[in-house]
Amino acid sequence: MGSSRLPGKVMKDICGYPMLDWVVYRAKQASNISTVIVATTIDDSDDPIADWCAENRVACFRGSVLDVLDRFYQAASSAQADIIVRLTADCPLVDPMVMNDVIDLLLNESADFAANRLPPPFHRTFPIGLDVEVVSFSALERAWREADQTFEREHVLPYLYEQEGRFKVSILNAPQDLGDLRWTVDTQQDLDFIRAVLADLECDRNLSWLSILNHIKNKPELMQINAEIQHKSFKDVDYRMSNQEND
Repeated sequence: MGSSRLPGKVMKDICGYPMLDWVVYRAKQASNISTVIVATTIDDSDDPIADWCAENRVACFRGSVLDVLDRFYQAASSAQADIIVRLTADCPLVDPMVMNDVIDLLLNESADFAANRLPPPFHRTFPIGLDVEVVSFSALERAWREADQTFEREHVLPYLYEQEGRFKVSILNAPQDLGDLRWTVDTQQDLDFIRAVLADLECDRNLSWLSILNHIKNKPELMQINAEIQHKSFKDVDYRMSNQEND
């Protein structure tokens, strides 16, 4: 709820459902995922998230506000998870089939970490907003123990991929390079884009990402809605964490 660019964004309405509902619903459609947990914070401002989870019978874990790696690790530990899939609640179009494919990649290649994208400055081929990261519990636990940089704690998994050779990393690429497409929600323009796309597609909650891509190709003016928004680097940190370091 404390997003600096779009406060309260995860509960913003999209076709009659809060954005968080879209993410949870689509995650539950992935056949390789057994349990979905919303990992939010202990801050009072996030009470609406916990309340929504309770009302909708969705598992909820509350942890650190700024040390998101700790929150993520503690949530995974509480669920006794062996393989953990990380999704972010500002990606309402995240695709269940992509989730399954990234999980399969991790398992088939015996990797520590698998993803369908890495954030800037790394190159990506999937649209921003289809982000899926998968990690073994042992690798997550090692990151939790060893990561000591502010950005590593805030962005959860950079410790897994920022240094080549530290872990076995596998990346799933899209059939074509679509990394410049922006389907995530960080700003009001992003939210306007998502709402416009889904309104055109009758708010179908089971749309595949390829169906969405086909629609946008046929109506390219939609991409102008949020064309000027820049994606953040994985080393960008919350100003509150920077202030802690300076205290």
